[in-house]
Amino acid sequence: LDVQQQFSPTGRYAQKFHVALVWVMAVISAVVLALLLYTMWRFRAKANPVPSRTTHNVGLEVAWTVIPAVVLAAIAFPSISLLSQQYRSPPKDAVTIKATGYQWYWGYSYPDNGDFEIISNMLSHEEAVKRGEPPQLAADNRMVVPVGVPIRLQTTAADVIHAFAVPSLWFKIDAVPGRLNERLLEIERPGVYYGQCSELCGARHGYMPIVVEALPMPQWRAWVRAQGGTFKDEAAPAAAPSAAPTQDPESAVPNASGAGGPPVAPAPVRPATPSPVA
Repeated sequence: LDVQQQFSPTGRYAQKFHVALVWVMAVISAVVLALLLYTMWRFRAKANPVPSRTTHNVGLEVAWTVIPAVVLAAIAFPSISLLSQQYRSPPKDAVTIKATGYQWYWGYSYPDNGDFEIISNMLSHEEAVKRGEPPQLAADNRMVVPVGVPIRLQTTAADVIHAFAVPSLWFKIDAVPGRLNERLLEIERPGVYYGQCSELCGARHGYMPIVVEALPMPQWRAWVRAQGGTFKDEAAPAAAPSAAPTQDPESAVPNASGAGGPPVAPAPVRPATPSPVA
């Protein structure tokens, strides 16, 4: 019936704009229907045994040109504003997270925090139900991010074109081999947000979900340390636990590209109170 509830500044603006456009479409449809019904009644054959020979009406032609132009101009301004919001450059102090698309799973690395990488595979139907998460959208490891701060989300791919898309954050960006794309992402509330690869990328395209978990900053920093990550404003730990591989990671999904090595152990994730976002 509607787009998903939004949890980012851009998403909230876009949702309001979407609702406004629905009302604009409803009004235009009602006016066109009324004109059609009036024309059918006013110019029916019984009331006009001798058809009119009128071919031009200057006032009418000006009206049907000017009114649509005014409507389009009114829509253009918020549209341009939405585009500018979507493609703002991240600030220098934004948290950098890099999402890499593989056939067919995701890898999330944290360049600002030691460049460790988390490998994320889709959970089986049974495991997702056991965890209370939506089947085919749940993953063994989530992309964990801080809430309420700007995030520089970079995307690339190791094989074919993928797309990182999370509808409830109004966020979508292509992941292209040999290219690094980036966009600003801001999440307003702690919770768990689901998405999927939105670019046809092969046989298991429908089985590489995206799960973003937004945590308050103290919990997120604790999670980073638990993965062996570091912070520039802190001294490096004496002995950090080994992190997931950063090059050519192996998928834990049988028969997936890159499978064959030992499955990657799931990284511990501190649970947050999830928002009911589908």
